[in-house]
Amino acid sequence: MRQRTDSTLAIDVRGLHKTYAGGVEAVRGIDFGVSPGEVFGLLGPNGAGKSTTVGMLTTTIRPTAGTASLLGFDVATDPLAARRISAVVFQEATVDRSLTGRRNMAIHARLWGVEPADALQRIDALLGSFGLAELADRPVETYSGGERRRLEIARALVSSPRVLFLDEPTVGLDTRIRYELMDLIDGLRERGEMTTLLTTHYLDEAERLCDRVAIVHGGRIVGLDSPSALRAGLGPELVELRVRGDASAALDSLQARGIAGDDAFTVGATVTVPLHRRTARNAMAAITELGIATEAMSTRQPTLDDVYLRLTGDRLAA
Repeated sequence: MRQRTDSTLAIDVRGLHKTYAGGVEAVRGIDFGVSPGEVFGLLGPNGAGKSTTVGMLTTTIRPTAGTASLLGFDVATDPLAARRISAVVFQEATVDRSLTGRRNMAIHARLWGVEPADALQRIDALLGSFGLAELADRPVETYSGGERRRLEIARALVSSPRVLFLDEPTVGLDTRIRYELMDLIDGLRERGEMTTLLTTHYLDEAERLCDRVAIVHGGRIVGLDSPSALRAGLGPELVELRVRGDASAALDSLQARGIAGDDAFTVGATVTVPLHRRTARNAMAAITELGIATEAMSTRQPTLDDVYLRLTGDRLAA
């Protein structure tokens, strides 16, 4: 095993690329670092490059270029060491449905070299904390989708990973179960020594669970900060107007008069104008004086959806 490099980062990604056969660029040179104990999110739609990034970080996909390391262990040159300190819950279910939940966890513990006595203790504790104790000795094929997802996360924790990857952990679940699972994932913060990286295309998930978020679009990171800082970048308030006619022409007029800045944007017939120094009242009065034909005009606080629209020009479809 190679000696790990010195690093204060739990995850260190530099210039990471992945090009598939046929020239498809899934990841186009991304950079980010995640501190120990941090919950870090990759936010973007399906096809943005999130799962490919997780695949490279978990050594199941080999990078085309660039480097990535987990606690100093390079995922390409020292994959076994990187795997030993990490665990992953993939988007697709990987539990054996013919086995019981307890048996699934016991096999995982054995594969990861957990001492039998420690494994028994950890499995019982995890089954209890994840609300699976009463289901533990039933075949997984009798579990609901949410119960299987909880089992997969609990199983990943049997090896006490220092880095946990959750790839779209709540996808495909109904709303109530998704929120229950978010509560459970949020509780992982109590494991202060563990770093978590999750991918999601749910804005509320990113807002609630992540210390910082990298917005991924077309294989690139186009924004990276805490959810609150990303929203604050658009100012404390927005004016949103639905116009009659050409929204782009309306935006040009607003920018020419200094009512809108470079961070204003259009989506269909809607123009969104972030307010930084101007008050909403003054902005709306100036828009009215300009004579732009509008169907509706309102103010509201910025959301991550606005940040995503501003950075990519596309709405983040859930």
